[in-house]
Amino acid sequence: MAINNATHISNTIRNADCLDVLPQIEENSARLVIADPPYFRVLTNEAWDNQWADEAAYLEWSLRWMRLAMRALVPGGLLYCFGQTGKREQVWLQLMARACSEFEYHDLIVWDRAVGYNERRDSFTPAYEMVLALRKPGAAPFFNKDAVREKYDTPTQARYLKDKRYKNLLARREHLKRGKYATNVWRVPSLKGTSREKCGHPAQKPEEIIRRLVLSSSAPGELIIDPFAGCGTVGAVCEKLKRHCLSIEINSHFAEIAQQRINKMMLQTSE
Repeated sequence: MAINNATHISNTIRNADCLDVLPQIEENSARLVIADPPYFRVLTNEAWDNQWADEAAYLEWSLRWMRLAMRALVPGGLLYCFGQTGKREQVWLQLMARACSEFEYHDLIVWDRAVGYNERRDSFTPAYEMVLALRKPGAAPFFNKDAVREKYDTPTQARYLKDKRYKNLLARREHLKRGKYATNVWRVPSLKGTSREKCGHPAQKPEEIIRRLVLSSSAPGELIIDPFAGCGTVGAVCEKLKRHCLSIEINSHFAEIAQQRINKMMLQTSE
């Protein structure tokens, strides 16, 4: 049965394989896809990150779900996909090249995790991940750059107002009050075990990262798809920001955690 009504989807989670659910979604119905898939042999202790026999099998699986996700997007819709290179595993670079040759490239966000993870002894300490943005052709993308401005602190505003190059101080003051436009390099600390957001998933992303993607690339009431929900960060953020979200998670344990998290956010937003 086709999934074709965002208001009926509301904010739900499907405990299933995204390859089975994505074909059920009506074509050209979602504004945004935010995907945090397995990275392939980056988390060496997790079976779900090591289930493919080789790089070729992983790449084929990745392109398969990407094609299904692109089908669900409206023209101009964006697909954000998280990725990272492993200790010496470069399949993410291959996936980016393959994806950009098949789909339209839109942007590449570098997530500076603020702290590194010292897993290499013979090269620099890794401290970033990437978010590849792909665009469905046929229309201009929705993008609200004002929604993700970064605030200037008071001393910085005062210092910039003294710059004599700016003649219209009222306009300059207003701009400074609204904040600077965000770049595609985001310094957001990764989650630690003591974080109040932490729900037990080893690859959980901070809500701030998801918030920026949702605010900049969708409007309230639009449908967002999360094919790899994990512990439900995208769904929780969408509930807070009044977007509809269809979350898909194949692992029943994490699907239950995600549903509880989304339900809790629903209660908070209804108060």
